[in-house]
Amino acid sequence: MAATINTNAGAMIALQNLNKTNMELEQVQTRINTGLAVSSAKDNGGIYAIAQSMRADVAGYKAVSNSIDLAQSTVDVALAAGEAISDILVEMKEKALAGADTSLDAASRTALNADFTALRDQIATIVANAEFNGTNLISNGAGNITALANADGSNTITVQAEDLSLTGTTLTISATSSFATATQADTLASQIGTSLDNLNSSLARLGTGSKALEIHNTFIGKLSDALEKGIGNLVDADLAKESARLQSLQVKQQLGIQALGIANSAPRAILGYFR
Repeated sequence: MAATINTNAGAMIALQNLNKTNMELEQVQTRINTGLAVSSAKDNGGIYAIAQSMRADVAGYKAVSNSIDLAQSTVDVALAAGEAISDILVEMKEKALAGADTSLDAASRTALNADFTALRDQIATIVANAEFNGTNLISNGAGNITALANADGSNTITVQAEDLSLTGTTLTISATSSFATATQADTLASQIGTSLDNLNSSLARLGTGSKALEIHNTFIGKLSDALEKGIGNLVDADLAKESARLQSLQVKQQLGIQALGIANSAPRAILGYFR
């Protein structure tokens, strides 16, 4: 190679290698700082696109889980209210059967009827307050509740509403049911028996709906975890390897600086020719 002060090929090569080392060092530092081997499309466009799509699915499943939690809470409130109504009906049947005793005096039957009507009115109170987030599944005219089932919202899970009000068809007693005679009390006891059978069917459907929501929510959680693990496999950096690479590149950087210094000092040797 000719000795010249105009073109320093050695310095050019040393500078190119130093710049390459600095770029690699910057990449390693970014990976260590973020914990990601692929943090942008510039790192690896294909992997980044796949990871972003999977992240969108994970975000979608979080929304699905929230939707299911909301629906399940609503159904559970309805179940709790239904079970309370069932307990009240059992007590009401006991009062009605006691009132059906023909040997009972009028005053005692009146007292039993007072208890009966108080319990009856409590059913209406329970139904009116069995609400969660503005939704009441057991009131008269209540609509079904629907929860998201997948990340794109194309599938749903629906739990049927159950009218447990005194104006509905599940309970065969009305908001004015009472007894003044043994015959009336006997009739009400029979009606309450039918109401209990109907109510048990309603509670079974609500319970099945709540269980379905719970099972699907568990599945969604596992699916989301699997996706997050897959994203990690694609984009996470191996910090042990990056740490070792950082040490290597730092040494390489120092050597590159020294090589550049040597190359830059080469033109000064030309001065020796003119002494």
